[in-house]
Amino acid sequence: MLCKTRSVRALAIVATATTALLSSCKKDPVEVNPTGTTSTASTSYINNWILANMRDAYYWNDKIPANPNLALAPADFFKSLLNTYNATTNPQGDRFSWIQESAAELTASLNGETKTTGMDFTLILTAQGSTDVVGVVTYVLPGSPADLAGIKRNDLFYSVNGIALTTDQATLNKAFADESVPQTYGFAAIQNGAVVRTTTTKTVTPVVFQENPILKDSVYTVGTRKIGYLLYNQFVPGPNGSTAAAYDNQFKAIFGKFKTQGVNELILDLRYNGGGYVSSSIELASLIAKGISGQSKALYYRQEMNPTLMAQLQKDAGGLESLNKYFTPQANNIGNQLNRVYIITTHRTASASELVINGLRPYMTVNTIGSTSYGKNVGSITISDKTNTQNKWGLQPIVFRSFNKNNESDYWTGFTPTVAVNEPYGALVPLGDLRDPLLATAINHMNGLTTGGRQAATPDLTVGSSDDFKPGANNMFITDPIR
Repeated sequence: MLCKTRSVRALAIVATATTALLSSCKKDPVEVNPTGTTSTASTSYINNWILANMRDAYYWNDKIPANPNLALAPADFFKSLLNTYNATTNPQGDRFSWIQESAAELTASLNGETKTTGMDFTLILTAQGSTDVVGVVTYVLPGSPADLAGIKRNDLFYSVNGIALTTDQATLNKAFADESVPQTYGFAAIQNGAVVRTTTTKTVTPVVFQENPILKDSVYTVGTRKIGYLLYNQFVPGPNGSTAAAYDNQFKAIFGKFKTQGVNELILDLRYNGGGYVSSSIELASLIAKGISGQSKALYYRQEMNPTLMAQLQKDAGGLESLNKYFTPQANNIGNQLNRVYIITTHRTASASELVINGLRPYMTVNTIGSTSYGKNVGSITISDKTNTQNKWGLQPIVFRSFNKNNESDYWTGFTPTVAVNEPYGALVPLGDLRDPLLATAINHMNGLTTGGRQAATPDLTVGSSDDFKPGANNMFITDPIR
């Protein structure tokens, strides 16, 4: 997506776990791995272009160094401009801005199209105190190479291309260095409660694949409750390069089914959803919010931008009104059939997912089930160079912070769950199965069988996930198991 950044009016926003794409402009068709993605523009030109755009749009533009070193390589130069996060000294700093050598590939990935095996996984310690790590397959995209190879949710692997997984960061980086080439996985099994390596291997060749973010939807009848369930993995309006909102229309149709079937409880499963386009987040939240029917301007959230842009907006005819984002009218809104909503969250729930949580809270009770969400109350835009075709770089800087109707935005450390429960890695059941602890806990809470607090004694042994090795991801860190 190519949007000008010189005009305040041109900034329109999207949010992703490692990204957040802000845009009301139409998506331009792009290719994954297009030819000629290496910039031929000079380092001096690229860095001056980076600096000009960051001074214009970056949320913390007042913290950009006055005289940055323009001789640095572009990626290093971009990093030198950031208001770097530090847990102790700058806990509200920037954890999310990034730069990518191909703006076309950046845009494609934000639209769900990447070169991939189609396998999502979580990395866990094999035991408390161990340095050995296994990957647990959390889901497989239907029709993807991993699916065709017979890989399924809850499968375990201990090695990638002959590299055994450990807590050593360099080893993990090497194992997942290039997921665009064939991947040979060495599989493991659980025997007598312990992880055991087997001789089974599977080689999967990645392909350019378009992910449909809607993985599962169901309606459950539990006593007098009609429970709608939607598992949604990324806020993407439609396939990359398409101007049609096929995926948005798909979840609207699902809510039409929920409405027709008289759903009176809703579980929105965002456990693996790192974010996406704000436009899709508005559409989804507008199907859920209670009491907004008939309102012309029910506020979903407002944006706060950098001091320069805020001062400029105050002088414009529309003032700060352009920063307000409202719910949209939806024929299939089921809010009046609900008294509350349940949202399943994990540490991978971020950005646009958290925007839905925060935006709905002033309108209805939002119960979160699972573990604490990531903590991303800021969003970004994609910036590419439309004046010089020799410059292929793409920027994804943070450009705004979001506030809900009640002016709430303090979830830098994530949303603490109403009821805390961990996924039992190594004993996962199919997604949408009522035996799933997160889904079951939500239903138990509806029925008054769970009031809050921690419900599962299973220790959290996670050390990362497949998200950590995607462009723009935070540097993965290894910690002791959370107890």
